[in-house]
Amino acid sequence: MTPVVEKLGSAVDDWVAAHHAQLVSTRRHLHAHPELAFAEFETTSFLEQRLRAVGLAPRRLPTGTGLVCEVGSGDPVVVLRADIDALPLPDLKDVPYASTREGWCHACGHDVHTTVVLGVLTALAALDGLPGTVRAIFQPAEETIPGGATEVVASGVLDGASRAFALHCDPSVPAGTIGLRTGAITAACDRIDITLLGPGGHTARPQLTVDLVDALGRLITDLPGLLSRQVDPRSGMSLVWGAVNAGIAANAIPQRGSLRGTVRVLDRELWKDAEELMRSLVERVAATTGAEVDVDYVRGLPPVVNDPRAVALMRAAALETVGNDRVIVSQQSMGGEDFGWFADVMPIALARLGTHGGGPPLDLHRGTFDVDERAIGVGVRLMARTALHALEADAAPPRTGKRAPGDTQSRPTVDERREPDDEFHRSAERG
Repeated sequence: MTPVVEKLGSAVDDWVAAHHAQLVSTRRHLHAHPELAFAEFETTSFLEQRLRAVGLAPRRLPTGTGLVCEVGSGDPVVVLRADIDALPLPDLKDVPYASTREGWCHACGHDVHTTVVLGVLTALAALDGLPGTVRAIFQPAEETIPGGATEVVASGVLDGASRAFALHCDPSVPAGTIGLRTGAITAACDRIDITLLGPGGHTARPQLTVDLVDALGRLITDLPGLLSRQVDPRSGMSLVWGAVNAGIAANAIPQRGSLRGTVRVLDRELWKDAEELMRSLVERVAATTGAEVDVDYVRGLPPVVNDPRAVALMRAAALETVGNDRVIVSQQSMGGEDFGWFADVMPIALARLGTHGGGPPLDLHRGTFDVDERAIGVGVRLMARTALHALEADAAPPRTGKRAPGDTQSRPTVDERREPDDEFHRSAERG
């Protein structure tokens, strides 16, 4: 840790300790006032007021909701991202800060993410001597497909920045724990809708028509098996069906049937070819049945693939924040996260913020979801120190003395060939 990072990081620690009640109050206000994608107007205004109150100058994103706001000055520039939208789910908790909007709630922790990044900006705004600029993006519409991140990237507000960082609540690990992982940490998620058509007929004479129910059955069972033999098993590609519909009467072969499912993949390069592959497999199976087939393939979100050097920066910050025993290797998730779009323009890293406070697990995307609010301060300290380490690492000319974690200067090229999931230089698995 360099003297600058140590001094500023220590000041952030002191700020968090002194403002814990304010952070909790902010999170509870956001939790009680959820808003859906691209309609986060009150949330945006609330954040604007808080940022202007500490002397910062937030600007609205072109989408009409969401903000970009900077603290510090000059190069380098690093990005911290928070998502601000809620889900169309009823809040089922009996707590004073329960949602005041019927049918909507923060069931994915975006209220925590937003509070964390707001806390980082507020803490850093009170300090002098930042070695660059921290640019915060309060992003709308993470819960949509293809996600509000596409609008952020297209708007150009990421231009000039060297790296981007984010975190996500993880109710599967205790508060005070931070999960990190190099390589893919979340999966791409696409939707596939298949419609089969045939002449219909009587179940007593299936040989005279096209049995669409049988054809659907073949697609349901054959496609996942074929897929597993077409792609590298290490790519993490899967097809899971969520809906199937055909017919009404027990003795009538229907004229129409449909399947709906999701295609998920951890490998970003394979994701680029997923649509072509799936269309080819569907047509191959359908051709054996005689049914007409129509495929509607909707590309969704890319996988979040964490950059090794960006993860190294977060790891250094995590160790300073919670200590070695509370920094873990995060599990890969097959869920989607639109932060992956940021990787189109810069290296990224997403961390997992432990939020479990004991008792039964409170899983994401459920109306019962809640967090141990001690995690908020951990998040502020983690993200502030991550930003400070990134500014030090990306500063030019290179600083003398010990190289900052994740420094891009003079790094051996062999580092670029690390195994995707080897952020801690673990020995290769055998067998």
